[in-house]
Amino acid sequence: MKRFILILFFVIVLLPSRTSAATLSITPATGTFIVGSTFDVSIVLNTSGKSINALAVSLQFPPNMLQVVSPSTGESIIGVWTSAPKYNNLTGKIDLQGGIPGGITASGGLISHVTFRVKSVGEAVVKFLDNSKVLLNDGLGTNVLTQTNNSVYQLKLPAPAGPSVFSETNPDQATWYSNKTASFRFINESIGVDGYSYILSDEPTTIPDDISEGTKNSVSYSNLSDGVHYFHVKALRNKSWGGTTHFSIKIDTTPPADFKIDIIPSVRTTSKQPIIQYSTTDTLSGTDRYELKIISLLALGGSYDSDGDSLKNNDTFFIEQISPYAPPDLDFGLYDVIVRAYDHSNNYKEVTQRLVVAAPIFSFVTDSGIKLGDTIIPWLWFFLIVCLLLIILAFILYRTRYWHHNIHKAHTEKKLPQNVIQQLEELKKYRKKYGITSILIIFFIFSFFFRNNIVSAESLLAPPLITTFSKNISNQEIFYAGGKTDFSNEKVILYFQNLATGETFSGEIDSDNKGDWLYRHSNFLSPGKYLLWAQSKLGGDTSPPGPQIKMTVNRTAIQFGGSRISYETIYLFLSIILFIFVLCLLSFILYHYYHGRKKHIKFQQDVKEAEESIKRGFAVLRRDIEAELAIVKRAKLSGGVLQEEQIREKELLDDLNTVQKQIGKEVWDFESI
Repeated sequence: MKRFILILFFVIVLLPSRTSAATLSITPATGTFIVGSTFDVSIVLNTSGKSINALAVSLQFPPNMLQVVSPSTGESIIGVWTSAPKYNNLTGKIDLQGGIPGGITASGGLISHVTFRVKSVGEAVVKFLDNSKVLLNDGLGTNVLTQTNNSVYQLKLPAPAGPSVFSETNPDQATWYSNKTASFRFINESIGVDGYSYILSDEPTTIPDDISEGTKNSVSYSNLSDGVHYFHVKALRNKSWGGTTHFSIKIDTTPPADFKIDIIPSVRTTSKQPIIQYSTTDTLSGTDRYELKIISLLALGGSYDSDGDSLKNNDTFFIEQISPYAPPDLDFGLYDVIVRAYDHSNNYKEVTQRLVVAAPIFSFVTDSGIKLGDTIIPWLWFFLIVCLLLIILAFILYRTRYWHHNIHKAHTEKKLPQNVIQQLEELKKYRKKYGITSILIIFFIFSFFFRNNIVSAESLLAPPLITTFSKNISNQEIFYAGGKTDFSNEKVILYFQNLATGETFSGEIDSDNKGDWLYRHSNFLSPGKYLLWAQSKLGGDTSPPGPQIKMTVNRTAIQFGGSRISYETIYLFLSIILFIFVLCLLSFILYHYYHGRKKHIKFQQDVKEAEESIKRGFAVLRRDIEAELAIVKRAKLSGGVLQEEQIREKELLDDLNTVQKQIGKEVWDFESI
């Protein structure tokens, strides 16, 4: 029973997965073809027993070696071409797309024929691209393409029909070289050669003219342009010209295109394992490989010797890496990420990117300013803004404290507003005229007003070649330099002289078995301008000094004895201090505003109560004045009014008018102070 279940599982689960795969192939898969000739290839499909109804095929071929004459769609399993077959001899791409009404099952279904013309020698790979698809006839458009079989072709010149040709500078016809000078040597095995005719051209099958160049069997060409060149030679023997031999050379002296190193998430990050990405192109020989080196700019510790003690690092300078690259965990600090992109003729383009692995507190503080998102506010503008903010806050604090002080003083000294004092003086004056009642009212007012007291409380040997050095060096970054030597395991002596003090430092490093060397200084250099040069030493031989390079060490740190503080750290501390100062100012402002407002409300309430009492006092005065007026009127009616009493009546009427104004007048507006 168990055996039956296993067999059933194999039939139901495993067997369909094997038969559901589709395969695209190119035939013939290999072959050798002559430059200038044409050959046909076929694109075939194996559906593995499944019915398919649509497909999309994308092919890539080397455009510097092959050229599409035309894709043929006469014989094809494709019933409907959804778009006309496309080919591009500049980019080296072929696109075929079509459908099969009703579907088809085939083990070797022909999709298309393609005719190629051979342009130059070498190894040509024709391959399917990742966007190729074979869709199942299931109504869902399931892609069942799981395998592609590419092809590799050897492209050669016609077999030699004339003299044998050799080149010391370009021995392999399929290899790219970076030398612009090419030399050829040609030998005819038959005796009695009367002369040779030869020519260097851009065409692979050119026939030299019948004019002899002499019997010399070698020739050199200099200052050749980049690209593929062909040397053609034939021999004259017994007044008859023989066959022609063709020999190709490939020259590429141009490095790959400039490119950018992308670091994810950012060139300034808190991640200890950032992702490093890079990519470039080369128009002639093509990109071959990438080599990468991450150089730490951190100090290694130890004292700074007067003779420039160095780190002898014999590790490989560059290590071949593919993109993207995730380095091992990096410590916090500064790094230079150097990437070299090589083409097939060994030219390289070198790009350097500064990487800062910062602790979270430093992630938004750079030596250029404060980083907000993708924007960096320069330190000058940052400090100007902060200083302006401090001035505004200090002025607000001054005005708030002054206002609070006046309120507190008025409340402590029981000092009434000026208009209230003026009203009290007038009330006293009238009380002298009209009796003791107003005095009692004034006493009541002051006893009410003063009942509360609120109290408020911060050689012959060639010199080494310097190809890499830390160009943007500062006095908080470690200096490094690297390059190549003519021989492996050469000793490189590196000198750098401070032009301000005249002091000269030196360090030694050995090149590796490839001739690469890297010197890394053991400590920081003092700020200033320097001259940099190098010498080689091999055995007892010492090379002459190499070319001098000028460099500048910028001041980005302050040194106190053996300690060193970077400007970035200083800026961070200043920013923190300014931030604390701003918080203190805001705290003082809020403190004075809160207590001043509290006292202000209480004082306003007391003043209003005092004014109400004054109004009542003037009301009492009105009653007294009206009583005296009544006496005067009765005397006037009785006819016994004297002139003094008439004056008295007028004075009483004026006083009554004044008192009525005082009673009806709006009370002092406390909000105005």
